Amino acid sequence: MRSFLSPQNTHELEELDGKILQYIDSINQLKQSREFYLSFADDPQGFICKWLASQSRDLKMITDSTTGNAEEERRAEYYTEQWSYEAVSRYFYNKVQQKRAELEQALGIRNP
Repeated sequence: MRSFLSPQNTHELEELDGKILQYIDSINQLKQSREFYLSFADDPQGFICKWLASQSRDLKMITDSTTGNAEEERRAEYYTEQWSYEAVSRYFYNKVQQKRAELEQALGIRNP
């Protein structure tokens, strides 16, 4: 019994235990992946609807903590304020600059 519990054997047992845990995690991940794909194969339309609902809930949960007043944002007047015109102008300016840089890179043009 003492030779079985020697430090060398204990270290080997710990390594084997670690490998077993890795295999168990791998099996659990593969099982979860299999269930995911089987549910898609069984009912693709229902799967997509459930998946979109889940994504929508996740997005709502994420954005609820970062956005302003949702009721105010539903009204059209909110988007006719001065800040929105400036935001749109900046957005388009940044997009034009991005596309310009992509075009210059594709054509091999370098700006000093």
